Amino acid sequence: MTYAVANLHGCFDKFKKLLREIRFSDNDVMYVIGDIVDYGEEPIELLCDLSMRYNVIPIVGECDLRALELLTELDKMLGGASPDPEAFAKMTEWLQDGGQKTIEGFKALDDDMKEGVLEYLADMSLYEEVEAGGKKYLLVHAGIADYSEGSDLEDYMPEDFICESVDPERALIDGVTLVVGHKPTYEIEGAERGKIYHGEGSIFIDCGAAYDEPLGCICLDNGKEYYIYD
Repeated sequence: MTYAVANLHGCFDKFKKLLREIRFSDNDVMYVIGDIVDYGEEPIELLCDLSMRYNVIPIVGECDLRALELLTELDKMLGGASPDPEAFAKMTEWLQDGGQKTIEGFKALDDDMKEGVLEYLADMSLYEEVEAGGKKYLLVHAGIADYSEGSDLEDYMPEDFICESVDPERALIDGVTLVVGHKPTYEIEGAERGKIYHGEGSIFIDCGAAYDEPLGCICLDNGKEYYIYD
């Protein structure tokens, strides 16, 4: 089966419960649609676990991209390099915006594991095109900024996929359903709090797991939804 989940934000316990709930096996595939790190209690532990799973495919979110940039700088500083003033300022801001657990967890790793985490973050996809249950899906963290019908996705910049949410009231690509995170469903007008929301040509699956809401997951083969509440 093919599953999608988004915005795990360090909620490692919820993720492990989800795997048990869906009976995730070596024959299944799971796409994690961005923002794996920050806010939750175990972002680095979660990253390390995901990196060992060949059938879990990560798609980058803005928090992951920021972590890659600033953990790379932190690694240099831990190795004795002088801090870059601009990076240091960004890191201070990050500490105040959910990054503390990510930074602490990274610092606790040995050198080989630090390198592995940075490589894993650097190798994340910007998007994935998937066919399941007779339907076509585009899995992307937020949407595609300034998308033009028929344009080549390879022509877009990373930030185009991670910062601007797709409009839930308008289908973006004919014949393709976007599966996205980024915007918690409780921020969507008309959505049921704590539930996956189906828009026009889009499915929003970030239910707000890092903010005391359930972790939502959808099976793309049959549309079945799963929720982990604690």
